[in-house]
Amino acid sequence: MRLAVRGSIGGSIAGLMLAGCALTPVTADDRAAPVASLPQIIAHRGGTGDAPENTLEAIRLSVAHHADAMWLTVQLSKDGVPVLYRPADLSALSDAKGPVSAFTAAELAGVNAGWRFRRGDAYPYRDHPVGVPALRDALQAIPAAMPIILDMKALPAAPQAQAVARVLDEENAWPRVTIYSTEADYQQSFAAYPQARLFESRDATRGRLVRVLLNQGCVDAPAEHTSTAFELHRAMTVVEKFTLGEGRSDVEASLWTPATLACFRQKPDVRIVAIAVNNADDYRTAACLGIDAVLADSPQKMAAIKAGVAMPLQCAKPNVAGRQ
Repeated sequence: MRLAVRGSIGGSIAGLMLAGCALTPVTADDRAAPVASLPQIIAHRGGTGDAPENTLEAIRLSVAHHADAMWLTVQLSKDGVPVLYRPADLSALSDAKGPVSAFTAAELAGVNAGWRFRRGDAYPYRDHPVGVPALRDALQAIPAAMPIILDMKALPAAPQAQAVARVLDEENAWPRVTIYSTEADYQQSFAAYPQARLFESRDATRGRLVRVLLNQGCVDAPAEHTSTAFELHRAMTVVEKFTLGEGRSDVEASLWTPATLACFRQKPDVRIVAIAVNNADDYRTAACLGIDAVLADSPQKMAAIKAGVAMPLQCAKPNVAGRQ
């Protein structure tokens, strides 16, 4: 019999090296300690819940709502300019059709990236269009002290990595940027730039989480100074292989737990980001686990939740059953 675990939905992750010390980790003797500081808030795609994602308008609002860091999605235009857009086709969010790579950066600036953004029953950006911005414009619009996560989309990776590196060089932005991608090719491409800071691969993070959760132990804790990210909860399919077939079970898995955190925290200065944290209960869970930052769709909503947490936060004693 053989077990495999597969994600049942696609996910996009980003990367950043957050400044400051990690939050209180799960202690070795399993005692819960009061949480003295709270996870930072990362604006997912610039704040996709508050404004059209990956636009300068979303960035402006996230800064105004006191987001701690910015997560942006990068593709390459027809003329080789890094621009901010996530889906494979412009029709998913905008009033245009076709892949980003079929349009020049100037043409993309004239596309209304807010065409399908909905607030209640209204489409507020149909009369107030917002274009697809260039990465350079976003870097210049974000405060210099704010960390930025660039989530690399589209293949091949090498041309986009080269174009992004050129912009980061010219804008002196390497110190505040961390690169993330679900595609291992981007890690290989950015390895050519010693100043690049990268999240570990999603495959490495997923594999370690699953092994700990299946009581296989922590045999490959991340190296010190590693940045890592994964969803706090994720829909997954467990596939059980038999000699004559297989069985499947769909589950909603809670992946960041005291046991998995204990594994990831074995080496110093390991940065952990919990993805898709969008409500008060999940934010408090992340805080009690000692997670460094959460990736949230609405910085406006999450800033209010964070401000409403009474400090020091008292957490229940962690259950680290299965930790080895």
